[in-house]
Amino acid sequence: MAFSNCYGDTTRADAYAQLEFANTYYLAYRDLPEIFRRHVTSTPTRATSARAGDPGGTRALDFGSGAGRSTRFARQHGFEVVGVDIAPEMIARARQLDPAGDYRLIENDDVSQFAPGTFDLVLSLFTFDNIPGFDTKVRLFHDLGALLNASGKMVSVVSAPEIYWHEWASFSTRDYPENRRARPGDVVHIITTDLPDRRPAEDILCPDETYRQIYARAGLQVVAMYKPLATGAEPYQWVNETRIAPWVIYVLARG
Repeated sequence: MAFSNCYGDTTRADAYAQLEFANTYYLAYRDLPEIFRRHVTSTPTRATSARAGDPGGTRALDFGSGAGRSTRFARQHGFEVVGVDIAPEMIARARQLDPAGDYRLIENDDVSQFAPGTFDLVLSLFTFDNIPGFDTKVRLFHDLGALLNASGKMVSVVSAPEIYWHEWASFSTRDYPENRRARPGDVVHIITTDLPDRRPAEDILCPDETYRQIYARAGLQVVAMYKPLATGAEPYQWVNETRIAPWVIYVLARG
């Protein structure tokens, strides 16, 4: 089946620029500040990051930054962040929303403009959901891992396979029963109901065992894995989020 980047148009960029940290997406971001504090060496606080000459632990790369939501999130938590994306529409929207931010368009996922060992944190939120090809994922994770300094960590948030089989506060898959028959590497479809643009996203099914094979091939080790669930006390109308984790958060280090 043919595959294309479904995020590379103006309508999609405008829609994603409106997304906030609500509903199912809330669970992808809720635990990240604590994960940063626990795993990223010398993670700055908002107070210390404002001090001139604040030492290390501040440089971050947001790979697949889209319209800049995750880049702004990381900066709000004390990081000096560069956001990169392959979609010019997304980068243009990010720059409009955040003129002071550092957003760069890259071609073919090429991050060679950055020197090895540059970053304390490489962040990717949902980026690898949309990247086809086992070998392509291996190459990208290897290249991103090379950008980490000796104590640096990569935090990658990906969709759990279950997200493509159920209904959610932010997503619907009821029109795509074929998702349940998908094998690792197959295209799966999901509609983001938080968006006015209801065209389905075309993602690639990649379960935990496949990601772990990719990480090993890329020279990365899994330091921690989290599967965030809702508690039921949040101000959202949960559907399956209290019993099935829609996201997987991996913390990775150079092996």
